[in-house]
Amino acid sequence: MSNEVLLKLLIEQPEEGISVLIEQYGGYVHTVVRNKLQDIASKEDIDETVSDVFVMLWKWVKEHPQTDVNLRAMLAVMAKRHAINRFHALKKQAQCDSLDEMFVQPQDVSATDESVILMETVKSLGQPDSEIILRRYYFGQTSREIGDALGLKTNTVDQKLSRGLKKLRIIFKED
Repeated sequence: MSNEVLLKLLIEQPEEGISVLIEQYGGYVHTVVRNKLQDIASKEDIDETVSDVFVMLWKWVKEHPQTDVNLRAMLAVMAKRHAINRFHALKKQAQCDSLDEMFVQPQDVSATDESVILMETVKSLGQPDSEIILRRYYFGQTSREIGDALGLKTNTVDQKLSRGLKKLRIIFKED
């Protein structure tokens, strides 16, 4: 269906227009969203984001009925932007409320496993240094996010991170 006919259908018969729009561009929008979210989002989050994009486009067309727009291009921009926003929202949800669980060594893991040794060494730094290092390098949080979570200033987080990494280097040089 042509762009003009589909726009007219969206305005005059929204239910049918959305159905045709999803049929025509559903795979395209899903691919754009999946490429942005595949490493962080569940299948349900991706599907929800795709649905949100179609609703956003429908609302935009309803609010701007006289505007001639390339639906494929508009969907691409909306999908990319909404997926990026969803990515940031999901990334902020990655909480590390119980860091103690990360320090528990599984029974079936050898004591010489490098990841276990590293985790034990990080744990030996004590609080808040070990938590700051885990939040930065395991959860990918920024200094500001870490500071907000721990009630510290951003520059304090950066200093503690720097000093903690120096301590780790010294410990590993000794071994």
